[in-house]
Amino acid sequence: MNKTNRLRSGFSLIELLIVIAILGVLIGVVAPGLIDSQKKSTRKTMCIKMSDLKKRFDMFTLDNGVYPDTDEGFQALLSNPDADKYPNYPVVPYLKKMPKDAWSSPFIYVKKGSEIDIISLAADKTEGGEKWGADIIYSKHCQRN
Repeated sequence: MNKTNRLRSGFSLIELLIVIAILGVLIGVVAPGLIDSQKKSTRKTMCIKMSDLKKRFDMFTLDNGVYPDTDEGFQALLSNPDADKYPNYPVVPYLKKMPKDAWSSPFIYVKKGSEIDIISLAADKTEGGEKWGADIIYSKHCQRN
């Protein structure tokens, strides 16, 4: 093998830089779409989880005639908050542990008259927010009309 063949057996620096540039452009084009898809699916997953929680509150209401008060919230699904107020509370609670959203924050329960709502503060963990940090409100974002 002569000297010229040994030198051409690898890639040149320019060839490597071109490949790296092409990969960089591809990642720049594809990555934002993947990130948005992941955020959308996380929010959809939160709606599914909220729907399950809503059904557990509905079961509570079937047994006890009313939804728990706002201050009783999710704790009412873990244990009977008031035996006199809820005499039909089952022996086995509706939940085994306090539910958390995808961002490891507790859900918020709000009773409005005879209706309830379940809220996740989402990624920003503060009330309100914009775009992907916007709160996920069960009655507004998760129920299909």
